Amino acid sequence: MNILVKSRFIAIVLFLVCFNSVSGQVINDAGLWTTFNVEKKLNKKVSFFLTEEFRMRENITRLNLFYTDLGFSYKPKDFVKLSLSYRNIEKYGWDNTFSYRHRFTFDIVLKTKLDKIGLSYRHRLQTEYRDIKTSANGMLPEWFSRSKFEAKYDIGTKVTPYLSVELRYQLRAPRQVESDGTWHRIRYAGGINYELNKRNTLGAYYLIQNEFNVSSPQNQYIIGLEYSIAL
Repeated sequence: MNILVKSRFIAIVLFLVCFNSVSGQVINDAGLWTTFNVEKKLNKKVSFFLTEEFRMRENITRLNLFYTDLGFSYKPKDFVKLSLSYRNIEKYGWDNTFSYRHRFTFDIVLKTKLDKIGLSYRHRLQTEYRDIKTSANGMLPEWFSRSKFEAKYDIGTKVTPYLSVELRYQLRAPRQVESDGTWHRIRYAGGINYELNKRNTLGAYYLIQNEFNVSSPQNQYIIGLEYSIAL
């Protein structure tokens, strides 16, 4: 895997999508995401994971959503990991009701290391059903392709800083047709992980999410906190 080639490709894509944005007033908001992760290794190649996440919006004054993610991963090689997961999402709406969503994902992660810098690329194929029992379009799935690049730096201590960028492409949009077949979201993130011990890790990050090619684009500025346990 040539990470430099992929990085140049993503830079070109970013340049192009900036000139295809749908005009409209951009809404700015701040949020808080808190995450709890548990991973259980069955052997060197197979592991199960559980994630619980809680998100706030409206300048961290209003509930946005919470979800439970359950899945497993398989490492055929040290530099390759495959994952399947199911996510149950409860999103809080402006009318004070919940939208129930079901998401399925398949991930391919490739990793390499250049001296003290660890590089990774994750491709995610994602499908989601929304309000199956309460919406006429509930059985029509949304499909996304997501590409994420991440760089970690080993500074020789328990603290590991990292930077990442992720692009999302809408493969199918039964509800937001203006996003169908377009790049429409990018995330930039920077953070640190602190290893308490071999099984427990604390993390903190700052994430900026920009939307384009949508009718009501938003810019979100997120503070993230994570706690992970390896069993």
